[in-house]
Amino acid sequence: MRQDIDVLKIARDLITEQVDSLNDLRNSLGISFRDIVELIFTCKGRLIIIGLGKSGIIGRKISATLNSTGTPSFFIHASDALHGDSGNISEKDIVLFISKSGNTEELKQLIPLIKTINIKIIGMTGNFNSFLAKNSDFILDVSIDKEACPNNLAPTTSTTVQLVMGDALAMSLLKLRDFSKEDFAKYHPGGSLGKKLSLVVSDLCDFSNRPEVFFDDKLDKIIIQISSKRLGATAVLKMKEVVGIITDGDLRRMLETYENVTEVMASDFMTCNPKVIQQNVLLYEALSIMKKHNITQLIVKDKDEYKGIIHLHDVLKCNIL
Repeated sequence: MRQDIDVLKIARDLITEQVDSLNDLRNSLGISFRDIVELIFTCKGRLIIIGLGKSGIIGRKISATLNSTGTPSFFIHASDALHGDSGNISEKDIVLFISKSGNTEELKQLIPLIKTINIKIIGMTGNFNSFLAKNSDFILDVSIDKEACPNNLAPTTSTTVQLVMGDALAMSLLKLRDFSKEDFAKYHPGGSLGKKLSLVVSDLCDFSNRPEVFFDDKLDKIIIQISSKRLGATAVLKMKEVVGIITDGDLRRMLETYENVTEVMASDFMTCNPKVIQQNVLLYEALSIMKKHNITQLIVKDKDEYKGIIHLHDVLKCNIL
């Protein structure tokens, strides 16, 4: 690497420039942004996003974020829109064009076409004198002083500001729709994210394989319960109430402590006040409790009723990380 170039300084200066531009974006937001959010919120169709080049990539991401947070959206590449894909746009939709310059040839051909459908046009641009700005019903101002590129050419700051503006729209709409974790899970049923937001403890707990011994049970029954149920632990009950837990670790420590184990009862070496989780709680919360307390088993209850035990290894197999 060339010794005369300080890449850390370059990176830090770039980040500083982009943060400054984002602060400018925050300060420039006004009533027009609120009107645009209201327009999209009350739209009976979809928000169609059209862009080209790097702005098109940002538009695709914004559309994906909107779709996953409750706002129907569809991305169309500007060139594809000129070759048939504009047929996807209906009278109930709203179109959002994203363009730094606002003067690309594709936009100049598309906007008059969109206007014949008589739908609202939102322009996300940094050029208020552009063709896009002059032909939009609403404008999202993403103007910047300069790109973070040393040559002021490569889209850097401009695309960052576009992306954050899109996130601002999506999160404002999310709030208006009261979009919850449960709603989010419906749109993300696959992969670790969907499982993290949808799987609950009862989905994993085997109620038919419930290890349990009573307060005064002897060692033979305790060993059988821990071994046969294959959860590395058993709950200890007094009447119907869980008063403790015995893990295979507790069992090993007891064998090292007691010389005569024939008369040892569950109450002699159980761990009192074990960690408990309700069966309707997200499985991810169970994992968090296990990590926090450095344990591998959790007692599962339905209100006050003992239902079973879940083990860390089984939770990890669910791929919720």
